[in-house]
Amino acid sequence: MGRTVLIVEDYEDTRLFMRLLLENYGYRVIEAPDGLEALEKIKTYSPDLILMDISMPVMDGITATKIIRNFEHGGEHVPIIALTAFGKEIHKKVVDAGCDDLLLKPLNFDEFENVLHYYLDD
Repeated sequence: MGRTVLIVEDYEDTRLFMRLLLENYGYRVIEAPDGLEALEKIKTYSPDLILMDISMPVMDGITATKIIRNFEHGGEHVPIIALTAFGKEIHKKVVDAGCDDLLLKPLNFDEFENVLHYYLDD
């Protein structure tokens, strides 16, 4: 398996769909149903990329992203791609929180693949 991608998404069917796509592209996949569990998975697995849903129970993606960025001081920057159905008007909010990019749901396959290649290809 190649690089590791963490999917942070509260809907199991959406996680499964993204897992299948990512594994098909050759990536190793780990999953978390909310931002709080994502913080634990990051400590254990050190992902190369995080796909972060914005609206989740327990801890939302904005809060989780801010916490991740606060712990990165002097460390390696892990790209975080926000996932949302809210639309592009949330772009400034996710960038201000520390996300590197934004993908809208439902996912556009070509856009999804381009973002993966941009952030994960050496």
